[in-house]
Amino acid sequence: MRARDLAVEYETVSVASDALDAARLMAEHKLPGLLVLDERGEPKAILPASQMIKVLVPTYVIEDPTLAAVVDEKHADRLCHALAGRSVGDCLPSKAVPPPIADPDDTALEVAALMAQAHSPLVAVAEKIKAASGSREQGSTRLLGVITASHLLHELLGAAGALSST
Repeated sequence: MRARDLAVEYETVSVASDALDAARLMAEHKLPGLLVLDERGEPKAILPASQMIKVLVPTYVIEDPTLAAVVDEKHADRLCHALAGRSVGDCLPSKAVPPPIADPDDTALEVAALMAQAHSPLVAVAEKIKAASGSREQGSTRLLGVITASHLLHELLGAAGALSST
């Protein structure tokens, strides 16, 4: 199995996308994270759902989790207001690393190793597009899809005959 065969369409957002819309997208589709694209449509970062939750939780509660017990439900219900007027770029960690990107010809094991090394719930699959000869511009990438950890596990277990028939 090659990365191009494992890649599936996946929800993406841009750094300029509305943070609340991104959170809704994650919640509605039960996604572990979103692939964030830059202004050219190239993979820039992964916004894990856990990072989005961290944006919702007030700093004083993160610093002292015992304070969470004293916040009443009425105030807890307002946590999502922290996303109002913010972009996805605002929610990315300050030291966001580029997402792992697999070459379309990478094997399933190469993708698994990349995912494990990056501790990432997903890997983008993109092909490099070379710049026109004589051009000083750097080549770009074209996103083919994404491979999630759960999808990769499913494929690897299925190939090994280790999936339950229930």
